[in-house]
Amino acid sequence: MPEPSAGLVRVVIADDNPVVRAGLAALLSAHPGIEVAAQAADGREAYEQTLRHRPDVVLLDVRMPGADGLTALPHLVPLTAVLMTTYSGDSDIVHQALRLGARGYLVHGEFTADQLPTAVRDAAQGRAHLTPTASTALLTTLRATPAYAPANPHPLTLPADFSRTPSRTRAVMAHSLLSQREVEVMELIASGMSNQQIAATCFISPKTVKNHINRIFAKLNADSRGQAIALWHTLRKAAPTHG
Repeated sequence: MPEPSAGLVRVVIADDNPVVRAGLAALLSAHPGIEVAAQAADGREAYEQTLRHRPDVVLLDVRMPGADGLTALPHLVPLTAVLMTTYSGDSDIVHQALRLGARGYLVHGEFTADQLPTAVRDAAQGRAHLTPTASTALLTTLRATPAYAPANPHPLTLPADFSRTPSRTRAVMAHSLLSQREVEVMELIASGMSNQQIAATCFISPKTVKNHINRIFAKLNADSRGQAIALWHTLRKAAPTHG
C-alpha cells in the first residue's frame, strides 16, 4: 500500500448517489491538503479509479448496484486505505467490513464537516475511525457470541500446565480471570482488529488498550498476540452453555 504524499491526501469517493458524492467531494475539497482525485458510482469503478489514480484513501459506500462496497473492499485494501461512508449501521455489515480490512466505518449523519477530513487524514496514517452507530453495532455483534463475565477480581493467572486442563475447565477458568472490559478487548483482538481500531471502538486511548492487552496476556500466560488468539478460540469452543 503506498504511503500518503507529504502534505497531501488524495481521495477517491465511491457512492452510487451523485448527490452524496458531490457533498462529500465539496466537504473534502474545502480543506487544504485534501484532493479529490476521482469519483465512482460502484465498486468496480472504485477499483478502476484506484488503479488509475493511486489515492491515499477511498471513501466507499456499502450498498451500490453492480459491485457493492463489500465486494470491492478486498480488492481495494491491498492498494489503499478504505474508509466506509454509508447509511448502513447493520451490525453484521460493520463487522464484515472491518474484518475485510476497512480502516474505519462512518455512518452518514453522525459526523460533522470537520470530522470527515480528520477521519480521512487519520485513515491515511493508519488510524481508525468509527462513528457511534458503527461502534455499537460492532460490540453488539461481538457480544452475541458466548462471553465471559468477571467472577473473580483477583489478578490470577492460568497455571503452567493449563494446556493439559480439560477444555470445559479451561473455559470456566478464563471466565473467572478476565474483567468484562478485558473480555471485550480480547474479543476485538480475536476478531482481527488492531490496537488503534480497538481504541476507537471502545472509546479509550491506545495506551489504555496496550495496558489491557498486557494484563490479558499475563492472565492467559500468552507470549504473543497469535498465541492469545489461538487460546481464546479454544476457550470459546469449550465455553459452558446455559439454558
